This record gives sequence, structure tokens and C-alpha cells, in this order.
Amino acid sequence: MNVLRSRLLHAVLILIIAYAIFTFAIRPPAPRSVLAIYMGVVILATFVYISSNSDSWRNFLRPLRDTLVQPERRLVRLAVVIAIPILLGYYAYTQAAAKAQAPPELRAVHPAPPASIQFRGKEITIQGFDNPLRKDQANLRKNIAAGGETYIRNCMYCHGDNLDGKGHFARGLNPPPANFQDPGTIAMLQEAFLFWRIAKGGPGLPKESTPWNSAMPAWEDRLTEEQIWQVIMYLYDATGQQPRRWEAS
Repeated sequence: MNVLRSRLLHAVLILIIAYAIFTFAIRPPAPRSVLAIYMGVVILATFVYISSNSDSWRNFLRPLRDTLVQPERRLVRLAVVIAIPILLGYYAYTQAAAKAQAPPELRAVHPAPPASIQFRGKEITIQGFDNPLRKDQANLRKNIAAGGETYIRNCMYCHGDNLDGKGHFARGLNPPPANFQDPGTIAMLQEAFLFWRIAKGGPGLPKESTPWNSAMPAWEDRLTEEQIWQVIMYLYDATGQQPRRWEAS
């Protein structure tokens, strides 16, 4: 029973249970940065708990002090002295060791778009086509706001609320979701290109985009043509990017 009353045991159990809850019970999984913040709060609260009075603090330190000075715990001390360098060495090795990587393959990140696509039985021109909603300047802000609502409902979970590709599900995707804040993404693409990619998703990519393709689903069955154009307008407006223009033929 004395073991069960040990403040050291209480502290260890609290940390283990908290880590297990934050790691396995929260869905979608919290980012590592958020997990670190939560665990920091738990560690601080645990420290306050075990140091709430002098008796509790002495109870917490007693097993540690006994391990260091009691002759009958010599084997425990020896195990600790051996384990600490091994664990530190293993951590250093995992940080410095070369990571296994897929062999390099030729892959087109932004493949050439098709001349046109079929969207819900309607043929939509892609090459040379501009966002038709931009012609309606009177409703420009309204369309952008509607695109933002659609993005939050459907796209934020992967691409993130900051449009930086760090949404809740991003860690589980390979390749990771596009970072729209990166000037090397949508700023390099025409709006019609984005329409094709959003409408057809990963399944609509040509063979030259393998082996990784894209985890994005085809949104043509979930979003209307207008909603996709609105989302595209929102992406450019929220990131401050300008869509690439088609080159004059």
C-alpha cells in the first residue's frame, strides 16, 4: 500500500495517462506542437500537485534518494547508470542516422492540364479559360466569402486554417497537402488548372504524376461548378497571390 501512496508513482501515472489520452484518444490527432503544449501543462500541474506541501514533496523525493544512497538498491543504480547513456545514444543515433527514402523518380508535380474535362456531364474548357466569376465584379467579395465557407467546411482539415498545408489530417498524407502560402504553388498556376485539380482530384492525375499522385479526392461529386470557382477565388484572396495568366498564343 505504501507503494501506491508514492507521489513519484502518482506523477508517473499521471504523465503516462495524459500522454496516452492526448495521443490515442483525441481524433483527429493533435499536431506535435499542440501535444507538446498539453504535456507541458500536465507536467506543470503535476509538479504543483506533488509540491503542494512539504510532506508530499518529501514523499516524492524519497524513492529517488533511496535509490541513490541505499546499499540494497545498488543493482537499480547500476541499471540506471547503464540505461541513461544507452537511451541518450539511441536518441542521438535516431536523429543523426540517414532516413530511408524512396528512390528518385521523374515526376511532374504540376502536369500539363487537359484541353477540357467533363464535369457532371458538361464539357468545361481548361486551357486558355479564365474564372468566369471574376467578370462579376459587383459580387466579387460575396463570391470570395462563399468560397471561404466552402473551404472551411471541406478543405481546411487537410490544407489547414492558414492554408499552409498543415491541417489536422496532413501528417497522415503522402505527399502532404499543398501549401497555398508557398509562392511556388497556386501563384504558378492558372485558375482553370486549379479547377481541374479540385474537380478531378488525385484520381484524375495523368501517369506522369506517379508514383505519389495525390490524396485529394475528386470534388466534382460534392461541390458545384460555382463552388469550386469560389474556393479558387478565396485561395488567391486569402494568400495574397495572383493567378497566373495564360500565355497569348
